[in-house]
Amino acid sequence: MPLTVLDIKQAKPADKPYRLYDEKGMYLEVSPSGGKLFRLKYRVDGREKRLALGGYPDTSLSEARERRDEARKLIAQGIDPSAERQEAKRQRAEANQAAADTFEAVTREWMTREHERVAEVTANKNRWLFETFLFPEIGCLPLAAITPRVLLDALRKIEAAGKQETARRAKIKAGQVFRFAILEGKVDNDPTAALRGAIKRVKHKHHAAITDPAKIGQLLRDIDGFTGQPVTHAALKLAPLVFVRPGELRGADWSEIDFDDAMWRIPAARMKMKADHLVPLSAQAIAILRDLHPLTGHGRYVFPSLRGASRQMSENTVNMALRGLGYDGDTMTGHGFRAMASSRLNEMGWDERAIERQLAHAESNEVKGAYNYAAKYLEDRKRMMQAWADYLDGLRTGGQVVAFKSKAG
Repeated sequence: MPLTVLDIKQAKPADKPYRLYDEKGMYLEVSPSGGKLFRLKYRVDGREKRLALGGYPDTSLSEARERRDEARKLIAQGIDPSAERQEAKRQRAEANQAAADTFEAVTREWMTREHERVAEVTANKNRWLFETFLFPEIGCLPLAAITPRVLLDALRKIEAAGKQETARRAKIKAGQVFRFAILEGKVDNDPTAALRGAIKRVKHKHHAAITDPAKIGQLLRDIDGFTGQPVTHAALKLAPLVFVRPGELRGADWSEIDFDDAMWRIPAARMKMKADHLVPLSAQAIAILRDLHPLTGHGRYVFPSLRGASRQMSENTVNMALRGLGYDGDTMTGHGFRAMASSRLNEMGWDERAIERQLAHAESNEVKGAYNYAAKYLEDRKRMMQAWADYLDGLRTGGQVVAFKSKAG
């Protein structure tokens, strides 16, 4: 006879599990602990299987029978209800994970991994770009919901604000995130692939730099006359002598400076190209650093922030100092000291390979971070850096420009 509600209520636990049968393969299993579970016994492809229908009293007898009947309909169609349930559970889990894999969540995961292989300044720029422009627009959306149209709308808003180059870089960085997500199995497609050519490329504008010898001499005299903070003044005076990237200059650590060997050893972790870099220090550069050491040598940074010695100099300090000297952003920048040195040293006849190595430009066939890479052409570079410092002294005093050096073979 079919089960009744009274039968279920009166069922008491025993030493071993036992069953109270209903009909159409359904029964109530009573465990020694007193638990009561409705189950369905059925066969698929000749194999006997069991399907849980719910526990009593959370699942009533009538609800259990409804679930039994739904399962039997599937069985009649040749569908295993247990397998169907597992598939539905998997799909729900995938949907929940997809909802959790928002653009912001996955991007932050990508940034954490990317941070391990890029310079600090690059990592900070990536974070700024996403947090300022993309997260507010699409950060909360699941990756799978970001179609080419959705992403393009976000990029168009950046363009409309007059930031075309930022929009282009945002597209590139978003593509890197999506390709990372594809490899991680979080999404199947990269919407940026469909946006090729959608963002207008801005004609590249080189960093403003002074390369005319007479104007270089005037710039150096203006730097000598700087009346601002002594640390900023030292950075201004050292920048043309070492012509490293602005981030490498302001992040200079006293532990990297070897006065005895007249060498600045910048570790790969601080370099844009992730390769160790050696900067031979001319006598003039050593003099600037020795004068500065009593002021900042007690701390970590050669050029600490005015807000505290535990932080490096602000990214805009050198550029703002140049503005204060009357050089606007279209005339000279902190980065422009590199172009100044590159232009003049090539004109002076120094070996182009030594110049490029001193500028720490990438060489694809080299092993990054290896000491022999950092030291390549080092003897030539030592002579070049001292000759460059002497040349600048000549320009500063308004003397005759030194004779050009014939190019090495």
